[in-house]
Amino acid sequence: MAMTVTACVAAPNPPVSQPAGVPPPIYRNQAPSPPPRANIAREQPNPALVREIADLWRSFPGKTGIAIKRIDGEWEFGHREDEYFPQQSVSKLWVAMALLDKIDQGRASLSDPIRITRDDLTLFHQPMAVEVERNGAVVKTVYTLLENALTSSDNTANDVLLNHAGGPEAVRQFIAKNSLGKIRFGPGERLLQSGIAGMEWRQNLSYQRSFYTARAQIPVEQRRQSLNAYLADPVDGASPMAIAHALDKLARGELLSDNSTKLLQSVLTRTRSGPNRLKAGVPPGWQFLHKTGTGQVLGAVATGYNDIGIMTAPDGTRYAVVVMLGDTTASVPERMRLMQAVTRAVGRYHPG
Repeated sequence: MAMTVTACVAAPNPPVSQPAGVPPPIYRNQAPSPPPRANIAREQPNPALVREIADLWRSFPGKTGIAIKRIDGEWEFGHREDEYFPQQSVSKLWVAMALLDKIDQGRASLSDPIRITRDDLTLFHQPMAVEVERNGAVVKTVYTLLENALTSSDNTANDVLLNHAGGPEAVRQFIAKNSLGKIRFGPGERLLQSGIAGMEWRQNLSYQRSFYTARAQIPVEQRRQSLNAYLADPVDGASPMAIAHALDKLARGELLSDNSTKLLQSVLTRTRSGPNRLKAGVPPGWQFLHKTGTGQVLGAVATGYNDIGIMTAPDGTRYAVVVMLGDTTASVPERMRLMQAVTRAVGRYHPG
């Protein structure tokens, strides 16, 4: 039976301080799949963990979604965990999965060479743009692009992989085929980000800081309206619990071949973005793999500030942890401290 959390819902932009006395989460007890260990330590989460996460969620300004799921176990809980939140670069994970699924079917290879030109450049974080602009074109293998897209969140690497996978519709078909639930996939980085800013995409916006310059000419009210429309119904939206379930399926090997599952998880352990988000709260001796996402900022409001991952305790117990900040006025250090507090709590109340 599905579990939900009843909570007060705020308007998208203003910071929200949830009132005391929010009803406690209703647990979802699910039929367990065979765990890697013979004994499942708990059928429900530690009540102290539930209380601590509720306190963190309630006191944080803005729209915040949290989902925690014990992989190979029977419990999960969260707050606003079934609502859509902007994913931003978290969605690179679904591109990687769709492409690896294509490779598993023998229709592509990690060694496929792909030629990348100035016409393939995107915007925002794209480290490979320097090399492309210097040389006019470069050739990279699928594996190299996968590493760049996930570990350094290179937008151009990701969009090139998206095209090689078959485009946005191929990713959506992968999500539907695997019954991943409330996970949407947008139109690709260029159209997504220009739409959020209230702009029409032109390829010359991908060069150096051209997008920033053009965006600065857009009236603030136009940008605000476009941003609010995106936050109200994000085209790349996903619910925290749907993502936690997808991480659970990935960890169990239910989405990809054994080789592709191991490869993807290995790459995600090398993620360099967001070292002070969830990762910084993971206890010593634990393993962690993750993918971050970061949206646009307008005035005091930051959007789509996310981190999702899998924590593995020294005894092999695994937890899917998802924290998504739809919009917030909290500072970057405050956002980081929230995420660290969530993983630190999961580790503290682990019954190992």
